[in-house]
Amino acid sequence: MVSERAKPSGPKFRRRSEARPDEVLDAALELFVEKGFAATRVEDIATRAGVSKGTVYLYFPSKEAVLEGLVRRGVLPVANSVIEQFAKVSGDPRLILAGAIRMLGNRLSDPMIGAIPKVVLREVVSFPQLAEMYRREVLDRTIPVLVSLIERGIAEGYMRPVDPELTVRSIVGPLVIHVVLAQVFGIVPKGGMEIEALIDNHLSVLFGGLSAPGAPDIG
Repeated sequence: MVSERAKPSGPKFRRRSEARPDEVLDAALELFVEKGFAATRVEDIATRAGVSKGTVYLYFPSKEAVLEGLVRRGVLPVANSVIEQFAKVSGDPRLILAGAIRMLGNRLSDPMIGAIPKVVLREVVSFPQLAEMYRREVLDRTIPVLVSLIERGIAEGYMRPVDPELTVRSIVGPLVIHVVLAQVFGIVPKGGMEIEALIDNHLSVLFGGLSAPGAPDIG
């Protein structure tokens, strides 16, 4: 017969154990934003998360692995959603691009996700493994899909003849610069980040220049 004291080893205990990696990542993100990656110790992360230092190492073998874990948790689901959306949807590629950009903007509006670019931009130069991981798992997968979508838009008469690879930079660039100006340099528009307003403005400018003559207005 199992005693009352033994009960914590049941489902409730397992749920707590399964939640700990996210608790560690949440604590680490707060500290990386507050203090910077270099100044944050694993002990600090453990204290903020309310766990032991050994527990942190149980899930993440190094502080660098914690940073990679933040990127994997916050960024990879966005990239996977975009790729999945492109694969399933047919029709006007401009509508697909607009939907993907709005989805990205909504995710960046989440403070727990929006803080990640700030940390990454600070540390990517001194942590080349992070840049390599981000390129391999995000950029090398999403850029070819975007290029292919633009090529299809040109072939089907929705877009003007443009350089697809350079156009990808023009599409993504404004969102990246918006985040960099705010998170790194502290330059924020008077009304705040206003991601949705930025995206509306960006899409208007983007499709005003990208749409082929006679292509239907997507609104």
